[in-house]
Amino acid sequence: TAAASDSFRFVIKGSLAGAAVYLAYDQGLLGSGTQGAEALRKAQAALPPAIQELTSYVGWEVRSLPPTPKFDFSPSDSWNKGVRTVMSALSVAPARACEYTAEGWKYVKDLVK
Repeated sequence: TAAASDSFRFVIKGSLAGAAVYLAYDQGLLGSGTQGAEALRKAQAALPPAIQELTSYVGWEVRSLPPTPKFDFSPSDSWNKGVRTVMSALSVAPARACEYTAEGWKYVKDLVK
């Protein structure tokens, strides 16, 4: 019974993860930076009406919603910065590996003394 419950949970979690990935792909979040920026703009435009509809459905009385936060965020700039950071780290990786190996050997030699 426990194994069946665990496998059922795994199937549910896998289905939710797959749906989330599909939704992200369908909305353009996994595309280029301009597609991601457009998806973010769509989400900012759709958020206030969705909240208003939810509160009216639940029965909450909302007199005034705060304005939607404005993001000064460019997915393409962030992506490019991330790529530059990774490439920079990879370019110095051999030298750093040698330094860390030398420090490690020195530490081990000091412990053995």
